[in-house]
Amino acid sequence: MQLGFVSAILSDLSLEDVLKFASDEGFQCVELMCWPVSKAERRYAGVTHVDVTNFTPEQGQRVKDLAAKHGVSISSLGYYPNPLDPDPAHRELVIGHLRKVIAAAPLVGTKIVNTFIGRDWHQTIEDNFNMIARVWPGILDAAKAAGVTIGIEHCPMLFSNDEWPGGKNVAISPAVWRRLFQAFPTAPIGLNFDPSHLIWQFIDAGRALREFGRKIVHVHAKDERINPDKLYEGGVMGLGWHTPKLPGLGDVKWPEFFSSLTDTGYNGAVCIEVEDRAFDRDFADRRRALRQSKKFLEQFVA
Repeated sequence: MQLGFVSAILSDLSLEDVLKFASDEGFQCVELMCWPVSKAERRYAGVTHVDVTNFTPEQGQRVKDLAAKHGVSISSLGYYPNPLDPDPAHRELVIGHLRKVIAAAPLVGTKIVNTFIGRDWHQTIEDNFNMIARVWPGILDAAKAAGVTIGIEHCPMLFSNDEWPGGKNVAISPAVWRRLFQAFPTAPIGLNFDPSHLIWQFIDAGRALREFGRKIVHVHAKDERINPDKLYEGGVMGLGWHTPKLPGLGDVKWPEFFSSLTDTGYNGAVCIEVEDRAFDRDFADRRRALRQSKKFLEQFVA
């Protein structure tokens, strides 16, 4: 396995500076963010280290040359919007940009694009699968033509009462993943697996790894801490009782996680995703977060 990080946490650095930072700190790979150049709609979004708007083979070669110069590989390109947004105009913008990210991936030397399936949070899972059947075949055809695999992250994207009860991503649990892979049995689609999202859903990450190991194409290393007092006060139907943390500072059972992950035969990227607000006040904090996470994870990813 290769240890890296998600570039969103270094939003104020240029692409070359991100790659230099990764090299200087001993990381092997980086997941590069590819949001459209605009104001971020939410925290940790809107970061553009590779602008794919009018991407050319020459630009792709420049990215590859920079990565080679610093001895760092590109694990994937990342863009995490809502391709099933209930607003048709916004949905089309999102899908159009996702297609550009897919087209750019092989030009920069990676075969993985990480994203969300999306969700209309006003509708049931069944209704969303009807939309998936309309929206996603074309995206997956584009990925197949480009030689790219789509890594679906499984964060429910439920942060506020406005997104209740479904959140903005339907691919949240084993039952949904199973159905998704049954719907697209030969398509280039897998999981960008992040154990933190399973902690607060009380889903057994080790069991999920054992069932879906062959479908894992990328891994995010992030922890999640449950606050038992807030959980007692508000119950699981409330919000705010779980918090993203650096690996080792939450409730993920990392030895069990990596034991199960290695049993699957997975040998790809493990990218630290920093969303711990105790470590994102300034660059020094973010650098410390990546160093501390790397030091913790190196006992599992040598």
